[in-house]
Amino acid sequence: MHNSLFEHMNRQELIAQIQQKKSFLCIGLDVDLAKIPTHLLKEEDPIFEFNKQIIDATHHLAVAYKPNTAFYEAYGIKGWMALEKTINYINQNYPEIFTIADAKRGDIGNTSTMYAKAFFEDLNFDSVTVAPYMGSDSVEPFLAFENKTTILLALTSNKGGLDFQGLKTGENELYKEVLKTALTWKNSENLMFVVGATKAEYFSAIRKIVPNHFLLVPGVGAQGGNLQDVCKYGLNKDCGLLINSSRGIIYAGKDENFAKTAQIEAEKLQKEMAAILEVRS
Repeated sequence: MHNSLFEHMNRQELIAQIQQKKSFLCIGLDVDLAKIPTHLLKEEDPIFEFNKQIIDATHHLAVAYKPNTAFYEAYGIKGWMALEKTINYINQNYPEIFTIADAKRGDIGNTSTMYAKAFFEDLNFDSVTVAPYMGSDSVEPFLAFENKTTILLALTSNKGGLDFQGLKTGENELYKEVLKTALTWKNSENLMFVVGATKAEYFSAIRKIVPNHFLLVPGVGAQGGNLQDVCKYGLNKDCGLLINSSRGIIYAGKDENFAKTAQIEAEKLQKEMAAILEVRS
């Protein structure tokens, strides 16, 4: 087992943050230099500067940030350094925030351990997204980091998501088998699951299998998912949802006041979430 030298936000702290902020909003930091306000391009590190301003403007409304690592890897070493600066900035200034490396890794044995070390130890993320296709020995090396969270792809919101995930294996669709099998793995209490918001009608079936785990839900907003529907079927006693919005928040504004515009968009979602939580309390 890997020890807990590295600080981690545990489940109770995440739940406390949700209650305090009346929010279960996760903001995706998917930074494309072609889409950020052009005045930032003269900065030494435009990606980090963009992230910093977004984070400063929205940290009181969000409980999690999720950089998709592809958007950083695409810019080579400079992009990776911007990712490192971003995670360090969050950890130092807003340690209550839950951090997600959206890296969708999936490999076996020692390779998985190295991926886990990269995100959990070197960058000190709280969690990382992992593809389950290669089975238990590809995921358990991540789960061996007992103070970290492994977020397993279960049912994704993309058009081809059901090509494999929806295939029947005996009685069940494959994604249900993934959920059931994952619960048998060592330290499975440290799992979260990705479930796309564009599949709201699937949430009740998923909750029958994983009633207590948190679900990370992309696809609200730009991809057409409906927050009310997701909450109707997906909420549990601890809230149990992290709703991600990326483009709809971070690219809402194009000018010098882009961070303020992002804040306004984040606040709209947070207010909707607060109302949903209020009804349930």
